[in-house]
Amino acid sequence: MTIRVIIVDDQAMVRAGFAALLAAQSDIDVVGEAPDGKKGVEVSRSTHPDVVLMDVRMPEMDGLDAARALLDPPPGVVHRPKVLMLTTFDVDDYVYEALRAGASGFLLKDAPPADLISAVRVVASGEALLAPSVTRRLIADFAKQRSAPRKDALRLNGLTPRETEVLVLIARGLSNQEIAERLVLAEQTVKTHIGRVLNKLDLRDRAQAVIFAYESGLVTPGEQ
Repeated sequence: MTIRVIIVDDQAMVRAGFAALLAAQSDIDVVGEAPDGKKGVEVSRSTHPDVVLMDVRMPEMDGLDAARALLDPPPGVVHRPKVLMLTTFDVDDYVYEALRAGASGFLLKDAPPADLISAVRVVASGEALLAPSVTRRLIADFAKQRSAPRKDALRLNGLTPRETEVLVLIARGLSNQEIAERLVLAEQTVKTHIGRVLNKLDLRDRAQAVIFAYESGLVTPGEQ
């Protein structure tokens, strides 16, 4: 199945470069582009992409507001694409808000071409683009800047002990393979548990699961 992508960035050269790279892939089709968030939302609504590559800082409407508009659409708008945030900085305050809004992850603009191609495929498949090393950095910076408000803790009551255990390990930055080894489970079983956790907590993906674990107080910054 071909992955439909639009590119939203205020730099024409960035859009052109990403478009050329992605369009050269047999399984990716670049169906549109836009120079700012406002136009990006319009293009997305008209082209129905699977993935939106969204720059963080843009005129008219920044990437955060555009991501919110796409991921929490008004009544009558059914399509919700996956949003992959593009940033110049590896830890950007806007990124946290974008992940809360439902973005599927973020990618550095100067990442190797192969990483961009892989990122589009990963996000299109429904996974979050948060490699364990990136997750750990995200957690560390998140912990420095914010104290968990302990909200939504009651939602944790719907999880089984095993599901709670899996959520804790996700929040600590472990990959599925590492979780499987830690709990002596098959990796497919771990994936099943993660799917149930996301479903029960009404979370879109792994990125939101990490944030939820900290904001609910299930995991405390600095714990191992």
